[in-house]
Amino acid sequence: MEIVDDIDRKLIAALQRDATTAYAALGKEAGLSAGAAHERVRKLRERGVIRRTTVDVDPAALGQDVLAYVMVESSAWMGESAAAFAAIPEIVEAHVIAGSASLLLKVRSATPGRLQDVLRRLYAIEGVSGTQATVVLETFFERGVAVEGGLSG
Repeated sequence: MEIVDDIDRKLIAALQRDATTAYAALGKEAGLSAGAAHERVRKLRERGVIRRTTVDVDPAALGQDVLAYVMVESSAWMGESAAAFAAIPEIVEAHVIAGSASLLLKVRSATPGRLQDVLRRLYAIEGVSGTQATVVLETFFERGVAVEGGLSG
């Protein structure tokens, strides 16, 4: 994938702040016409730089009050098991990692009991031999990828 230029970075930063920003406003911020901004954003999507446009929802408003990070230990390579983990809707991120565990999962659930159910379902995945969950008590902030030398999100 090719690297983005400064104009692309300005467009991405503006879209990270508000993905509904009109192309005219995006163009003004990046020194482009609305049409040129639209074309740049289209190309960023085609190239996979902008992977998706989404809405940032407060998990507590949806009853997802429990956030936990789960380290998954395994008796085998887990790199082929992505679909099995993706089938558990409470898992919002899954990363193959180096270290004493094989995977790091970000899990959101409604209650500690539901988190326990997720942990039980993890053991049904072939190769999973252990888990270690860390429950988050408070989140100071979450943000997206840094652009323009600053952080957005």
